[in-house]
Amino acid sequence: MSIMSRRSGEGDKAMKICVIGLGYIGLPTATMLANAGLNVVGVDTNPEVVNRTNRGVTSIKERGFNEILGAVVKSGKLKAQADLPIADCFIICVPTPFSKTDKSATLSHVKAAASSVAKKLRKGNIVILESTVPPGTTEDILKNILEKGSVLEATMDFFLAHSPERLLPGKLLHELIYNDRIIGGLDVASALGAKKIYEKFVHGNIHLSDTTTAEFVKLMENTFGAVNIALVNEFARIAEKLGLDIHEAIRLANRHPRVRLFKPGPGVGGHCIPVDPWFIVALFPNSAKLIRAALEVNERMPEHVINAVSDAFTTAGKRIKGARIAVLGAAYKGNIGDTRESPSQYIVNTLSKKGAKVVVHDPYVEDFIVPVERNLMNAVKNADALLLITDHDEYAMLEPRLGSLKKVMKAKPIIIDARNMLAHAPGFIFWKLGIGFLQ
Repeated sequence: MSIMSRRSGEGDKAMKICVIGLGYIGLPTATMLANAGLNVVGVDTNPEVVNRTNRGVTSIKERGFNEILGAVVKSGKLKAQADLPIADCFIICVPTPFSKTDKSATLSHVKAAASSVAKKLRKGNIVILESTVPPGTTEDILKNILEKGSVLEATMDFFLAHSPERLLPGKLLHELIYNDRIIGGLDVASALGAKKIYEKFVHGNIHLSDTTTAEFVKLMENTFGAVNIALVNEFARIAEKLGLDIHEAIRLANRHPRVRLFKPGPGVGGHCIPVDPWFIVALFPNSAKLIRAALEVNERMPEHVINAVSDAFTTAGKRIKGARIAVLGAAYKGNIGDTRESPSQYIVNTLSKKGAKVVVHDPYVEDFIVPVERNLMNAVKNADALLLITDHDEYAMLEPRLGSLKKVMKAKPIIIDARNMLAHAPGFIFWKLGIGFLQ
């Protein structure tokens, strides 16, 4: 039966939704659809993810999420498996990383998912792509794969839409439910069909458009973040040369009624901001010059922190080779366990290559490129330097403990604060992003 022919109500409860990709976006989406009473099958190629999901367990650390996941799994509304089922609606939530060589979008996961869906596609089905993709992907690539593999025609036999996610780790559930949603349909009927799915749990406004506009809107949103972060990161480096405090300057500038500067940091992480804007640059290299420049500014920030570490060791009369360095924070932002594209990855790898013994502490992260130490004092013991890389709330409480930390560290201890977590660090060689060295 066509989704478009169903009326809202109990008839919709029999609708089967297949969510492909049970990561940071797919699993919460599947969970909320199941929580709305729909029958949901989550599909993932990773057997561990499938097994965890069927136990109601996840590595996603979001307040309240585990409880909802456990409830919908227990009720039978959500189950996970490796193979695609027959379904009424297929929602594709697979990764779209960029190529390390030319920074273009890698669409292999999207194409593979589309090929699998095509084998199960029936008349009246709706296919929704949530993965972030270059403009034109849904219409030019996804549509062709689905039509060729199913011998069905889009808009005539099945419906096709793109609805990009707008989720902030740490506020995942709230944003999934209350953020406005953009839905781009290959035609109006496709957009309306997708809207009927999302309005089961989305309380925000749902705005309809075409697929290419929806794809471009997502890239615009993440590019806005990348460009504005780059602006303040560039200001921070200039402030160090001027010998002033960028944080005070930002506070005062933000008193202007139309200025809202972001905070500087050691780099940009996550699955969106450091990746998605490159899709525009790869497609339009001669037009996206500002975007490219902004991305390059952000990509240079971890190296800026490394240079500060080198300068601090020189000031202390120490060598990085053989030194013990405690990196506080593996996640790319505070109070989450997400390490994707985290600046800490580059910093840890670079310092290790320079011969340092790097110990990483993080209260949220379990798996990282090196083992994560859970006990802060163990991480700091016998360290030559502390590097504050992630703005976890726990580190905001560090200043009163500096005296006790200093006692277990080596002589002439160093603190590199890349997140404006400390106001003072008496007895340390102290460098702060956007200020420089402090007495």
